[in-house]
Amino acid sequence: MADQELEKLTARVAEFLAGNDPRALDRREFLRARFDAGLAWVHFPEGLGGLGLARESQTHVDALLAEAGAPGNEPERNTIGLGMAAPTILQFGTAEQQQRFLRPLFTGEEVWCQLFSEPGAGSDLAGLATRAVREGDTWVVNGQKVWTSGAQTSQWAILVARTNPEVTKHAGLTYFLCDMSDPGVEVRPLRQITGEAEFNEVFLTDVRIPDAHRIGAEGQGWQVANATLMNERVTIGALQRPREGGMVGVVAGTWRRRPELRTPELHTRLLRLWVEAEAARIAATRLRQKLAAGQPGHEGSAMKLGFSSLAQRLSGLELELLGADGLRYADWTMRVPDRSDMTGHDAGYRYLRAKGLSIEGGTSEVLRNIVAERVLGLPPEPRVDKDVPWKDLPR
Repeated sequence: MADQELEKLTARVAEFLAGNDPRALDRREFLRARFDAGLAWVHFPEGLGGLGLARESQTHVDALLAEAGAPGNEPERNTIGLGMAAPTILQFGTAEQQQRFLRPLFTGEEVWCQLFSEPGAGSDLAGLATRAVREGDTWVVNGQKVWTSGAQTSQWAILVARTNPEVTKHAGLTYFLCDMSDPGVEVRPLRQITGEAEFNEVFLTDVRIPDAHRIGAEGQGWQVANATLMNERVTIGALQRPREGGMVGVVAGTWRRRPELRTPELHTRLLRLWVEAEAARIAATRLRQKLAAGQPGHEGSAMKLGFSSLAQRLSGLELELLGADGLRYADWTMRVPDRSDMTGHDAGYRYLRAKGLSIEGGTSEVLRNIVAERVLGLPPEPRVDKDVPWKDLPR
């Protein structure tokens, strides 16, 4: 950002703060005012929480607001909304949809979840079976979704459903926004190996979605969903962290505090993982810089793949480092948390929770295929179902 542009943006933030004292305003009221001033996502268009500036300018705005003691919008509670729904609505939504959904999404008044995966369509998302049948200006949806993070606290969901079974599986999908309070939406918790029910299964029975809540054209669901998934993988893999942020900081902290646990072999492994974590952090910084000039690419898949593997190996090293202490598990009580928190628990929890990282946000096997085919340009795997209508596929 040029010095002159930086000065103008600094002045704009100062003017906003002068008229909206974060110490005097209610948190929600402050966030609404921030959105209206174009300081929510400065790279979004004016009137939609932005100023049409470069994406990188947001870091400067966030720093100035944090220095002034401004409240945040709790992104850990609405990761799917902020990282996936918002950019998808901006890219494919109508003007009416953008005006309706982006402001309460940013302020956290409306939390979002993701209704993509199904019991028979996880890695092969395009094979999903949830059906949406059009009746006039309404779509009637029936089916089941699974592994839905935060469904129990969400007001809205991004939903992909099959609207045409007569064409190939990728061509017959459509993307919708689903009101989670509508009749026919049933959320059931799924208890994990950690003891928590962080995920859910969601049953959709004759749920009526107005056509005004369709995102993109009918049959364009795969294209829209892919844009969402690219944003998801960037959100997971390119998360901004300080040096020794996240899992590597937890393990390194234990190493420094507990010298009696150290061995030469564990020291070597920790150093290697520390270097990998630092390389991943720098690569994530480069990816965010690239995003400032355009849309997320398939590099996000590589970053997410690396993040999952690194977190799993670090959690395993931590358990070995702690020895008998690592076998203790603080609490296996059934809980329904409102956010995922890897570092706020003990080593046993981290080890068990990390196992899911190679599944959520795209399985590692699928991501390796994406990296091989779309980043490295290697020949694609044979796909015998590519040109077969979905209704004729064996299930």
